[in-house]
Amino acid sequence: MSHQLDTLASQIRKDAIWSIYHAKSGHPGGVLSCVDILTVLFHDVLAPVEKRLGSYSDDFFILSKGHAAPALYAVAASKGLCERAQLKGLRKIDSSFQGHPDVTHLPWVEVSTGSLGQGISVATGIAKSQKLLNSAQHVFALLGDGEMQEGQVWEAAMFAAHHKLNNLTAIVDYNKLQSDARNDDICALEPLADKWRAFGWQVVEVDGHDIDALQQHLHASKHNETQSPMVIIAHTIKGKGVDFMEDIPLWHGSVTLTDKQYKDAMLALGCSAQEIKEYENV
Repeated sequence: MSHQLDTLASQIRKDAIWSIYHAKSGHPGGVLSCVDILTVLFHDVLAPVEKRLGSYSDDFFILSKGHAAPALYAVAASKGLCERAQLKGLRKIDSSFQGHPDVTHLPWVEVSTGSLGQGISVATGIAKSQKLLNSAQHVFALLGDGEMQEGQVWEAAMFAAHHKLNNLTAIVDYNKLQSDARNDDICALEPLADKWRAFGWQVVEVDGHDIDALQQHLHASKHNETQSPMVIIAHTIKGKGVDFMEDIPLWHGSVTLTDKQYKDAMLALGCSAQEIKEYENV
């Protein structure tokens, strides 16, 4: 199973970079860093649809780091929620695939996100509502690490712990970089795990590119028998898979990929020259 997910993640990275190239704008660094997390969630962890008619899962997923929308769109295409060809419409006028997820355009987007901090807050509200309904459905929210410099994140954290929302899992894409520089140079987050514990959350730290470890901890979080919400701090590499993007703040976004940068990125992700040509026929 983990080998299949690795293969899927590789394809999703290629599709996301392809869409960003055609958009002439996007956030490749933080898109590439979270692909493994999204792949495991959508292809192995989120519950199949039984009760929520019109949805892709009985669980809820909120992309709080909304600027990573190309990764969400690419994983949605891998699940058959949209056509791969539609990814080429990223950020185009009148396209449903805007630079941040828009619930009014895409029925499988749970929450419109982009203003950092708001996604985890809405996820917390959904988790509370599911508790009131005595529902077994779980709520997952993926945050960026720079996002945690927003005070609203910690208000949500306090609320979730106070209301014992063990049906909520926050995942932090901890790639250590944000728009302008390293997190530590702008507003340091450490000791991050201790901060979450101080707010009353269970904390797990994991390699965010280790498919097996992600499967283990994300599945375990759905069976949380404590009285506390859980946060999974996923240590990732910004620009994962593209050597000239990895761990470099420049590639946070919003950037325009040149023809050469696009081709070099696709080659780094495992595409042959022929496969790159075939993308133009999608």
